[in-house]
Amino acid sequence: MQEYRPVKEGKVREVYENGDSLIIVATDRISAFDHILKNEITKKGTILTQMSKFWFDFTKDIVPNHMISVDVQDMPEFFRQERFDGNSMMCKKLTMLPIECIVRGYITGSGWASYQENGTVCGIRLPEGLLESQKLPEPVYTPSTKAEIGLHDENISFEQSVEVLEKEFPGKGAEYAAKIRDYTIALYKKCAEYALGRGIIIADTKFEFGLDENGEVVLGDEMLTPDSSRFWPNDGYEPGKGQPSFDKQYVRDWLKANPDNDLLLPEEVVTKTVDKYKEAYELLTGTKFGE
Repeated sequence: MQEYRPVKEGKVREVYENGDSLIIVATDRISAFDHILKNEITKKGTILTQMSKFWFDFTKDIVPNHMISVDVQDMPEFFRQERFDGNSMMCKKLTMLPIECIVRGYITGSGWASYQENGTVCGIRLPEGLLESQKLPEPVYTPSTKAEIGLHDENISFEQSVEVLEKEFPGKGAEYAAKIRDYTIALYKKCAEYALGRGIIIADTKFEFGLDENGEVVLGDEMLTPDSSRFWPNDGYEPGKGQPSFDKQYVRDWLKANPDNDLLLPEEVVTKTVDKYKEAYELLTGTKFGE
């Protein structure tokens, strides 16, 4: 049996070469504030992979995506072992675009902090008098550059995203920038409306796109997981304050409250985080996790 080694390791994912495809494995690692924590979040990788699969299937009418299969039987023999089952996705190889496509439907987090300061989010002026966590009149697209591990992504304007793409793909910058913006907003609108019907508010999220061998824009990476999005329960939602969430917020809050944490979470924080991820998965997909 051929052994495989990851060609790339991110904060939480490992990427393996497989001829003309890639195998992306979501580990149970968790990162916060650009650091990888010492704990693992049991089954987190499987939840993230299966959630991405659900959304890729749900949105393929809007934009093609890179998913080929999440069944390890379709992958080389090396991946047919328990540690890869459920958390691995075989994907088309793409030339990734160097932009993180962030869309905000509600004002929260760093966007809220910036709005309080000067009435804007990433340089975009918003209506006056918004409350924390309030729904925006229209979703706002705020792209950023992709940073190396340990560095912060940098928010940029739409015009700057054209320049970044033009530098890498001469003659195509404006076309690609407009496409990924329009896809981002269309994906967000369709999925946010669906999620709301299942009791979850998608406050914001990020997408990543790449080009296939024909130069077509394709959705890549992960999609609408609690790692790349803010999910809030609609039940009890009330603008004017922070909202409880289904994502890493629980972990972030604990780390902030315990600054000398040494990147190690107590067991109860781990358990509650797993439960939140599972609950989000089950609400959104309508299936019990593990079935």
